Amino acid sequence: MNYHLLVPSRAALAILGIALAIGAITSPARADLWDKKTILTVNETIQVRDTVLEPGQYVLKLLNSQSDRHIVQIFNRDQTHIINTVLAIPRERLQPTDKTAFTFWETPPGNVRALRTWFYPGDNYGQEFPYPKHLQQVAMLMPPASAPAPEPAPIASSPEPAPEEPTTSPAAQPEAAAPEPVPEQTTEVAQNAAPPPEAPPAPDQSTPEQPAELPKTGSPYPAIGISGVLLLGLAGLLRLKRTA
Repeated sequence: MNYHLLVPSRAALAILGIALAIGAITSPARADLWDKKTILTVNETIQVRDTVLEPGQYVLKLLNSQSDRHIVQIFNRDQTHIINTVLAIPRERLQPTDKTAFTFWETPPGNVRALRTWFYPGDNYGQEFPYPKHLQQVAMLMPPASAPAPEPAPIASSPEPAPEEPTTSPAAQPEAAAPEPVPEQTTEVAQNAAPPPEAPPAPDQSTPEQPAELPKTGSPYPAIGISGVLLLGLAGLLRLKRTA
């Protein structure tokens, strides 16, 4: 019995490896074809049925169901949170495209846009979302658009307070006259403050009193005594001359 026939050849192993590689590559593509995973980028607020989506990125996928292929799940960008599950209805198109296609309902002004259809690339059938029962208003989502604040500004500038000012102005004039004597009191205080500078000259007057005391020390009595001595000396000289 030949046992070497049971050993696979190198060619068989190579073919098996290629098949496994092709299966690994095509499996994600088949998953996307099954759940129709699509990344939706929203630049302005939109509405899918009763679900409001603010600007950002979201992921649309079909629920893994064999019986109903029109149950759409809405996830956040990282697919870590499911936002809502929406029931759609089938919709066909004549010419499929190689890109994802979205259409919107015509909504009245002042309301957000409502998503109508979603077609996966290459499919001639897709999902249609019925018109929302209640449209979300843009004013509720974007309060800065409404400008009630500037309206009270012109009301504040009404000319009504103008006549009130003249009525108060005459009353203010007598009040303005009352503070006039106040500066006069300040001037009087300045006059009362004038005497303090006169105090320093008082010690200056004491200095001239010193010369008045000097003549008291040079009294006329010594001069008289000196003159008397001189006269006595002269008298003595005269007597000496007479006796001689």
